[in-house]
Amino acid sequence: MINSSWNVDARSKPSSHQTEKAILVGVILPGQSEELVQEQLDELQFLALTAGAQVVRRFTQKLNGPDSRTYIGSGKLEEIKKYLESNSVDIVIFDDDLSGKQQNIIESLLKVKIMDRSFLILDIFASRAQTAQAKTQVELAQLQYIYPRLRGMWSHLERQRGGIGMRGPGEQEIETDRRIVKEKISLLKKRLEKIDLQNHTQRKNRDELIRVSLVGYTNVGKSTIMNLLSKSEVFAENKLFATLDTTVRKVVWEAMPFLLSDTVGFIRKLPHHLIESFKSTLDDVRESDILIHVIDISHPQYLDQINTVNETLESIGVKDKQTLMLFNKMDYFRNKYFDEMLESKIKEELESELKNKMVEKFQYPMEFISAKSLENIELLKSKLKEMISRQYLIRFPYKSKIW
Repeated sequence: MINSSWNVDARSKPSSHQTEKAILVGVILPGQSEELVQEQLDELQFLALTAGAQVVRRFTQKLNGPDSRTYIGSGKLEEIKKYLESNSVDIVIFDDDLSGKQQNIIESLLKVKIMDRSFLILDIFASRAQTAQAKTQVELAQLQYIYPRLRGMWSHLERQRGGIGMRGPGEQEIETDRRIVKEKISLLKKRLEKIDLQNHTQRKNRDELIRVSLVGYTNVGKSTIMNLLSKSEVFAENKLFATLDTTVRKVVWEAMPFLLSDTVGFIRKLPHHLIESFKSTLDDVRESDILIHVIDISHPQYLDQINTVNETLESIGVKDKQTLMLFNKMDYFRNKYFDEMLESKIKEELESELKNKMVEKFQYPMEFISAKSLENIELLKSKLKEMISRQYLIRFPYKSKIW
């Protein structure tokens, strides 16, 4: 079952005609715990659900290192094969990247579609891309992922079986020539440069306004908070990567204007090529004056998620930005971790202890809210207004305007 921390509801479930049955495969390497790998598989299961698959079984194996040919050991592979022979399964998804050679060997042995985590994420992005920029970015990332795996993957792709993993470039005529793929990558890069230039021109026209960007792990509530702060209707859904394109809204609070951006969510093991392709989309983050780092405090691995976001921000060149840490889903946190019989005073003490621990650990301004129940939203607005006012004074010290 999906870990309850992901809070999957009926709206997230794919329709029956889209559903493929899948099994997940994870490896426990030295230094990793069973609990950590299961948490990663929980996330992989939610990724599979987002892509339209129903996970029916998990397999894990302790290894000193991945096998160069089959990633997992021959015994575990045989166990999976026996399960497949007696059960209807469409796809096997590995939690780590496979080489083209590994993917081809495993597929020839198991006789079902094989996919790794990176390609699954790329497939979700392909299904969710709406604008020309997002579609171009995803197609570029897919081709860059496929390019070094050409020898092993073309036989896999040319079967054109459809379903998960077959969107984007997989729907087109398979390009068996390495030169053609390389030329297509070059063409897509030029197309993105042109789109990026247009976006840069648009951003220059906004230079007089302070920019605020929402960042965070995927599915932590950024789009819901965007709607609350800007009174707009940004698409928000309880699925991973509901937002791909950066959404920018002009917001005015008591005559004080600023720009608010909602950006694509980050995730562990985010494919390198996807980060590279989406760097232009994340220019709004790089050029922001203030970041609102949204965190799902109810998630058991929220500290790891914070680290993932910080590492990804650093990888795209974002450092030393004024940041407000926003711990969301406090209502869900209480329901999940506090016993109903616990006295109110004890609950308050536990929350106070949690908040003090976060302040001591991160030393950023922070607020603890619930976007769903509107808890502390006014405190958030007050804190954000103070930070924006300070930024206006820094940028325009000779202007007498006081917001």
